[in-house]
Amino acid sequence: MVKMSHGLRAKTRKIMTKHPRERGLSPITKSLQNFEIGERASIVIDPSVHRGMPHRRFHGLTGVIVGMQGKAYFIEVRVGNSKKKVLVRREHLRKVKA
Repeated sequence: MVKMSHGLRAKTRKIMTKHPRERGLSPITKSLQNFEIGERASIVIDPSVHRGMPHRRFHGLTGVIVGMQGKAYFIEVRVGNSKKKVLVRREHLRKVKA
């Protein structure tokens, strides 16, 4: 029998694919956006950028930015009853309105 892969991108066929008209590289403005500490941001994985990609379980979650490490941001996200700190680059973040 064949053993299933247990890599970071396992079971992500739908999450990490773009729609046909959105294929290719993302706009440069996504990688140039800045966030302030204490600001809220959503984690939306951009499959065309592999660097700084969070684990798929954090896709779609919203949290508060608590710090920086190089070009990436630490985001505190609630997962169940616990809080987790996730290191994510700018390309995979979206600002939350309001």
